[in-house]
Amino acid sequence: MGMTMTQKILAAHAGLDSVEAGQLIEADLDLVLGNDITSPVAIKEMEKMKVEGVFDKDKIALVPDHFVPNKDIKSAEHCKCVREFAKRNEITNYFEVGEMGIEHALLPEKGLTVAGDVIIGADSHTCTYGALGAFSTGVGSTDMAAGMATGKAWFKVPSALKFTLTGKPSKWVSGKDVILHIIGMIGVDGALYKSLEFTGDGIRHLSMDDRFTISNMAIEAGAKNGIFPVDEAAAAYMKEHSSRPYKAYEADADAVYDEEFTIDLATLKSTVAFPHLPENTHTLDEIGDIAIDQVVIGSCTNGRLDDLRTAAEVLKGRHVAKGMRCIIIPATQKIYMDAMEEGLLKIFIEAGAVVSTPTCGPCLGGYMGILAEGERCVSTTNRNFVGRMGHVNSEIYLASPAVAAASAVSGKISGPEEL
Repeated sequence: MGMTMTQKILAAHAGLDSVEAGQLIEADLDLVLGNDITSPVAIKEMEKMKVEGVFDKDKIALVPDHFVPNKDIKSAEHCKCVREFAKRNEITNYFEVGEMGIEHALLPEKGLTVAGDVIIGADSHTCTYGALGAFSTGVGSTDMAAGMATGKAWFKVPSALKFTLTGKPSKWVSGKDVILHIIGMIGVDGALYKSLEFTGDGIRHLSMDDRFTISNMAIEAGAKNGIFPVDEAAAAYMKEHSSRPYKAYEADADAVYDEEFTIDLATLKSTVAFPHLPENTHTLDEIGDIAIDQVVIGSCTNGRLDDLRTAAEVLKGRHVAKGMRCIIIPATQKIYMDAMEEGLLKIFIEAGAVVSTPTCGPCLGGYMGILAEGERCVSTTNRNFVGRMGHVNSEIYLASPAVAAASAVSGKISGPEEL
């Protein structure tokens, strides 16, 4: 019986010729990731284990990004814990303020994730690196602790859903619209503990930033991971960013999938997820007048350079609506610098937006954009649960950077073609 891409990667890292869905395996890890929220818990678990040191100081990445720069004393203490652990164990890939970024944008940029890797991270959106043909998935802090100590993790081999992408998306349709469309189709538990495996000639029309966005939100469909084949664009990205060797895996022709779907990207429209679940999707042409109070453009989902370029294209020569708060957060220092050199930050500021240092901030209701009771926000983040961005009676509408920017200008949920 044939294997999927994910199953082939897991088999190789478990030292097995083949694996099948549902099988329990122990696999070697290429990278273990933690942030300022999850790492302190893992560090305390390691102390309980009485482990001396880490399995490999080069294969652990610690990225304080959720409440950084620190918003209060408690977040400062969390970061201090991570900082001291990194120093004590001589962790190579520890990124302090000034060189940090939002973890899931930073690690590929730094060349720490490549095709064929097995990566775990104590953050649910670790599935982002599937865009490069890696198996990457979120785990709990206890699993992170075990991974840092041993370099291994237990997995149940996932079954898979196959998505064949065809056609070319229209001007303002992006990876965010693709994944929102998929989540709207199958639901937030439609891929529970399964792998989302993407294929088809439509992939060549998706930028790497689009693919990172799609893989990032696989977890919003309940998936264990999302993964793309390694094509010329992925190979070029890894060549530019990494000196590490990689291995590209392809699914067998007779690989078994629980379900198969075909999506013509040319037919997709700009899509918005209404409160309070990512599956509650509507296309722009189905939406009436919904006034908003705030727009957030950023996060590990949509804070990359392509996202900022799109937002700038919409905002250039325009101004955000009176009373509107538009917050733009480049995902890494490099993206921030590139956006500055391209003149994007000038466009944002002239349009009446504010630009923040890289941080997860508002996505998880941390800081830099908390909502009050009754307020509505259009956000390029990945979750719109009750109270996710502030008050339990606030509302979050998930959308692409194009829709978010246009909504900031109009003061209501809008697309660029409506301006």
